Amino acid sequence: MAAVDPALEASAVALPGLGRALVVAGKLGQKAAEEIFRKAKANRTSFIAELTGSGAVSAFDLAHTMSTAFGAPLLDLEAIDTLRLPKGLLDPKICQEIRVVVLSKRNNRLIVATADPSDQQAAEKIKFATQMGVDWVIAEYDKLIKMVEAQATTATEAMDSIIGDDFEFDESSMEQNVVEDDAGAAPDVDDAPVVKFLHKMLLDAIGARASDLHFEPYEHIYRVRFRIDGELREIAAPPVAIKDKLASRIKVISRMDISEKRVPQDGRMKLKVGPDKVIDFRVSTLPTLFGEKIVIRILDPSSAKLGIEALGYENEEKARLMTAIGRPYGMILVTGPTGSGKTVSLYTCLNLLNKPGVNISTAEDPAEINLPGVNQVNVNDKAGLTFAAALKSFLRQDPDIIMVGEIRDLETADIAIKAAQTGHLVMSTLHTNDAPTTLTRMRNMGIAPFNIASSVILITAQRLARRLCAQCKQPADIPYENLIDAGFREEDVDGTWTPYRPVGCSACNNGYKGRVGIYQVMPISEDMQRIILADGSALEIAEQARKEGVRSLRESGLHKVRLGLTSLEEVLAVTNE
Repeated sequence: MAAVDPALEASAVALPGLGRALVVAGKLGQKAAEEIFRKAKANRTSFIAELTGSGAVSAFDLAHTMSTAFGAPLLDLEAIDTLRLPKGLLDPKICQEIRVVVLSKRNNRLIVATADPSDQQAAEKIKFATQMGVDWVIAEYDKLIKMVEAQATTATEAMDSIIGDDFEFDESSMEQNVVEDDAGAAPDVDDAPVVKFLHKMLLDAIGARASDLHFEPYEHIYRVRFRIDGELREIAAPPVAIKDKLASRIKVISRMDISEKRVPQDGRMKLKVGPDKVIDFRVSTLPTLFGEKIVIRILDPSSAKLGIEALGYENEEKARLMTAIGRPYGMILVTGPTGSGKTVSLYTCLNLLNKPGVNISTAEDPAEINLPGVNQVNVNDKAGLTFAAALKSFLRQDPDIIMVGEIRDLETADIAIKAAQTGHLVMSTLHTNDAPTTLTRMRNMGIAPFNIASSVILITAQRLARRLCAQCKQPADIPYENLIDAGFREEDVDGTWTPYRPVGCSACNNGYKGRVGIYQVMPISEDMQRIILADGSALEIAEQARKEGVRSLRESGLHKVRLGLTSLEEVLAVTNE
């Protein structure tokens, strides 16, 4: 009997499971398998790549043999819609490394396509990375490789197209607070493409004059939208696989708990965008079905220093507001829906009142714009620092002016009214549709009519309408009947002015650029006080306001149409009549 070459014996013992299965099935001779294995080691390639590349066994025969040998289903990958494959279940780098495609998830197990079901190391890697079991589905090796490379290329190209190659960013001003995980190691939140992507999105949003950024995960897609001039627009669709790393990155620099993904969180971060300009961001996370949705509000401190004129107040409205904030005591209320510019209006007033001889205190949830010289307090309900608690403390701090972010309950309203009645100027916001209904809203909260009448001195309701682009707007041919139906009086439609419509050019967004305020500024006169004391309705107060020359929101918007600042469609969209 001839002696066995030790090298051959070693190679036979080391033959991988795939090779042994082919030999047992009679698809490959022992010596041929050993020779292919040695070549693979010499060329530093995988056994299966050398096997199919040499033509010893076709990818088709290999797949059928593996399906029979291991009792796993066979799948033709060409029949699979790659757009419907789940994203984010397994890191694309691991998929490339072990040459697999995740097909679906069932309970706590992944259905994974492979050409080599004997690869125990691949199964262990998937289990370790996902903490889920693995059920193999057999695919032809050539089709599998093509799909793995296509998915990896798609993800890479998507990120490259978004972030570019030469993107740099200075984050020296960003405060970092890395929360360690249970093992004591910092989480992986410094993935370069994710960092670059986030920085680019923030800078792009600032450049586009966006007010908010929305990062939204869905089952098969991940999208980023900006709110520009009040409208949400889809900006980017990065790979779904980055959603967790992106969320962790945002949470770290916003001083949130990155280990907590089950409850909403709020945070803040800062970004230096120039030698002397720092932008604040307010961050909110919300757990959804497919990950955490993150909304970032851009808070530009310079917006509080624009002045009353820049906000869009007409001369008469501005005079009423300036008279009210010049009063030594009383309550001024700003109303409107979320995103209507209430905070900017309040801060603009505070900026005008912020003098060395005045003590100003604010309670907000959270403080949106940093104003030097103003004592700003962040409300923290969990710690017991509510609006009511902050207000009580303010009254012991010798204040002149108090600003409350929002009157949400009777206790807060009660303290604010008492402060207004005892020599303090109090400013706050409410969520109501217009100025007259604010008074009935306060009655519904349980505030006595005499307290409302003796404390409230002015109510401003406001909306933000998109401003027509001065470069491309064109005259609009609107029929006389439509103008009358919109709310114009017959004497207004006298041909001395021209309505304009949006067109769209390279300098604007669909014909609009920026926004203009629409205001209903209603001082509380003695006649209105009598109506309030008699527990009158909002309709009675609105009728009295009209008699006193107070424009409704619709009338204020139509005035902006006459001035050519916005379009009739925009005013109809943001106001009721």
